[in-house]
Order: sequence, then C-alpha cells, then structure tokens
Amino acid sequence: MYMSTITGNTIIITVICQSSKLQCPMYLFLGNFAFMEICYSSVTMPKMMTDLVSGNKQISILGCVIQLYFFFVLGAIENYFLAVMAYDRYLAICNPLRYMAIMTNRFCHQLAFMSWLVSLTGSLFPIYLLSKLSFCGRNEIDNFFCDASPLFNLSCTDTSLLKNYFFSLVWIIVFSCLFFIILSYLQIILAILKIPSNSGRKKVFSTCGAHFTVVILYYGSVITMYVRPSKGYTFVFDKCLSVFYAIVTPFLNPIIYSLRNKNIREAIQSCKWYYFVMQCTGH
Repeated sequence: MYMSTITGNTIIITVICQSSKLQCPMYLFLGNFAFMEICYSSVTMPKMMTDLVSGNKQISILGCVIQLYFFFVLGAIENYFLAVMAYDRYLAICNPLRYMAIMTNRFCHQLAFMSWLVSLTGSLFPIYLLSKLSFCGRNEIDNFFCDASPLFNLSCTDTSLLKNYFFSLVWIIVFSCLFFIILSYLQIILAILKIPSNSGRKKVFSTCGAHFTVVILYYGSVITMYVRPSKGYTFVFDKCLSVFYAIVTPFLNPIIYSLRNKNIREAIQSCKWYYFVMQCTGH
C-alpha cells in the first residue's frame, strides 16, 4: 500500500507537470495535494515497516516528537488544501466569467505557499510545549506511530491544560476548513440545480466529484478520531481509525482522482512511458 501510494501520487505529479492541458489552478492544487500525501504517508509507514521487519519497536522521545510534528503539520496542510480546492471549484462553477481573472497562477502559488507556511510555523509552538513534558514508566505507545493522545497519557506531568489547547487547535483547523468546504459546496449545489439539462448538471458535478469523495473519507475519519468524546472508545478502535486516515486514505486518493477525472486519465494514457509500461506488462 505504501509503494502504491508513492507510485500513484508520483504519477499524478509527473502527469500534471508534463501535460500542457493540466497547467491550470485545479491541477496545480492537485499536484501539491499529491506531494503532501506522499509526505503524509512517509511520516508513519517507513518506521512502521522497519519495526515489523526488525522487531525493534523503539523510538527516542525526540524522534517521537519530530514524527508527531510532521504528522500534525501535514494533517493541517491537508485541511487547508481541501478548503482551497473547494474554493477553486466554487469559483469555476459559480463565477466562471471571473474565474481566470481571480484564480491566476500567481494567486494559486500564493495560496499553496501560505498553506505550507502557516502549517509549518503554526505547529511549532504546540509541539514545543509537548516536547517539554516529562515521561516516566514503561513509555509504551499502543499505536503504530506517535500520536498526541498516547503521549498525553504517558506523561508524568499534568497535561490537562496542554491537552485542551492542543485539541482546541485541532478543532479550530478542522471545523473552520470544513465549514468553508460545506459553504462552497452549498453554493455549488445551488448553481448545479439551476442548470436546465441533466447532462449539463452531471458534467458540472463530475468536475468536483473526486474532491467531494476525498472530503467525505478524510473528515469522516478525522472527526471521529479527534472531535468526539473520549469515553466509550477503545485504543483498538483508535488504531483502526489511525490506519484508515494515515494509510488507507492516502492510498485511495490517487485512485479516486485518476478514475473520476477524465483529463487525468487522458493525460496518463498520452504519456510515452504509459505505453512502454503497458507493452512490458503485456496489456
């Protein structure tokens, strides 16, 4: 699954860079999103696979904090990119005459750059506070990567204030981006309903169908994991959810975007290396 995630997202990035038809804002954001997914899965899966092969499941406190930092950063970036991509679809469908004037290449690069910058810098302070916690006892994390909740539970110091701050920050990021996405899609749905023909409505909705599917998969698992009461849920349930949004979702995203996007499929099939691969595999 890890190799498929890397390969699928790398193909999307390569196709977007090589195809002149895909040099537009929607695919610029998709290329950034694919790169983020590669980084996101690489934060946890290589370490997990190494642990499974070697049997040595130790990690230093510093290494654990660094892993959590990048996991938190890339999770925040995913929220920002999903919101930005929803805004891009809103402009394209609800304001098509002004779309190219508003969503210029410079503005797209600025949005992508700000998403990375805000996530990288905004995550430093909470992770710094978490790194100052004292740990004692067995220090055994019941998970396949360093997440915030297990670290709070292992700490010998009082973490109630830091825990409230950390999860409040997560809630703000998740729900502000989700609210923006829902608002954008409400406007998109209203615009689609005004289209007289069924074929026209289907064609317009297909341009945002892949993004909408990814939004449901991602937010469904993240909200269940981080934005719900702590009582009534076991660590086994949390680990299953962690596997879904940290491993399964990055694996599914390139499949969703390539299968549901006609331009991506055509661009992949027009590449010379695509025919070379097909000949080598006998297809």
